[in-house]
Amino acid sequence: MIDSWFPPDGVQCTSDVITVAASMFKAREFRCPAADALKARGCRPAQLGSHRRELLQHFPLGPFMAACDGHAGLPSTPPGRPSPPLHEGLRVWTEHAVAAYRAAFADDADRTLGDDASPWVYRHRPTTRDQRGAREYRLTVWGRRLRSADGSVCELRLPVNRLHSEPPPAAFVAVAALVLAEGVREPLPERVRIIEFALLDGRTRVLADDTRDEALARYREHGPAALTAVLDTHEYRPGPVCVDCPFLASCPAVRKSTGLLGVASEGRPRRTWSVTNGRNYRDCPARDHMRRLHLPAADSIERGSAAERGRAIHTYLADRHGRGDARPCTVDVPAHWVPEGYDLPASERDLGATLLRRHAAVCPLQRIGDMTDVRVEPRVVRHDTAADILVLAVPDLLYRDNASWVWRETKTTATTPWAGRPLLERYPQLALAVMLLARGDLGGEPRRARVELEVLRPDGADLEIIDPFAPATRASAGRIITALVAGWSGDDHYAPTPGRACRRCEVAQWCTSAASLEVTE
Repeated sequence: MIDSWFPPDGVQCTSDVITVAASMFKAREFRCPAADALKARGCRPAQLGSHRRELLQHFPLGPFMAACDGHAGLPSTPPGRPSPPLHEGLRVWTEHAVAAYRAAFADDADRTLGDDASPWVYRHRPTTRDQRGAREYRLTVWGRRLRSADGSVCELRLPVNRLHSEPPPAAFVAVAALVLAEGVREPLPERVRIIEFALLDGRTRVLADDTRDEALARYREHGPAALTAVLDTHEYRPGPVCVDCPFLASCPAVRKSTGLLGVASEGRPRRTWSVTNGRNYRDCPARDHMRRLHLPAADSIERGSAAERGRAIHTYLADRHGRGDARPCTVDVPAHWVPEGYDLPASERDLGATLLRRHAAVCPLQRIGDMTDVRVEPRVVRHDTAADILVLAVPDLLYRDNASWVWRETKTTATTPWAGRPLLERYPQLALAVMLLARGDLGGEPRRARVELEVLRPDGADLEIIDPFAPATRASAGRIITALVAGWSGDDHYAPTPGRACRRCEVAQWCTSAASLEVTE
């Protein structure tokens, strides 16, 4: 049988060893399936590129793992590869994470488990080359690896910032359990355990506590079909992961948009950028950096009632607009309109329902006859090769007016929204939309292409139309975007700029400058 899976042009796949990390079965929305398949198959770009590394550590779990290795007497860094320095926020977070881990497993000293430095890899060798041309399959896991002195118990501890409401996929647990049961040195264990632990609060969750036979049965049930899906996919999913992807130059799914940001970054590290990043950096470089590292944010700030109401409205509209029936929204809003996962007080639920009724007058589906022309919260990724920056954007809605694309953003407010700065300055995502449409980067005909800003308020709805081809509008949009990018693109240190904004900073708890400011004020 001949493998029907082929790599894109510019990629060579010559290895007969397939190596699959258990993480490839987890958090698929944050991964690129095609890139995972290429990496698993040992593929390499035909021409290797070189990029400057970031000055600071950008892998937030790296310092935590190194600290735990050091505590266990294991080598904390590979020989000849010193760890990059830490941002102060990451240092503070790492100290907190290590303390939480030690508290969660405080009884380790009284148990028979100890850290295992040997690799855990499950190997399978077909009798002959299979349909993928493979002579060997390897499955690997990452995390804290512990084993009893007699080898009868293996335990994998998986660090996460928080425990999510939903556990990891069954296939991920099954693959990890197989590695623990079959991929360790002799003697093979009698029992395997997989535990998630939250670095923020020390909570734990047992994902598997199996005998060896139960672990093998778990894999037989959930593993083989999932493994096939990982290795044989053709799905490209551009996003933040593109920044480290060795196949970027050959990727058929990432469009180039040279000069989009108006900056040149020759010799700089490849990075991602979004308007949200730009606003965060403008407020405080340290805030943007800590958000990029995904350090835990304070719920009291990030999930305040007004912000949650806005997100709930966006989720509700995304569901309505994405159902596929092309029916416009109406004023008939269900009494229980709040989507699952949102907890709003009665006042915000009532206000949200009012704002949703206002939306009916300006619902874009009034102009839609075919839902194939609608993209609900699509991820738009463009590679500005002049800056070597991947630009990320998620419009609330893209829809087609005849052959032209329309970019719709929806905002909600409990007050009158128009006082203050011009629209493009107030909402820089509109400026980015202007640039992409004006350059033709979204395709389609330019004749009716436009940017729309929908603002929902208790007493009505406003719909502002922005012409991306008006010279003054395009020039203003370019200045706004370049101003947001310019300072950040050359910054390697992300120093904090403490001030009043610290009081509303969702990651201030990891910032020593913010803590010092509170003391002195």
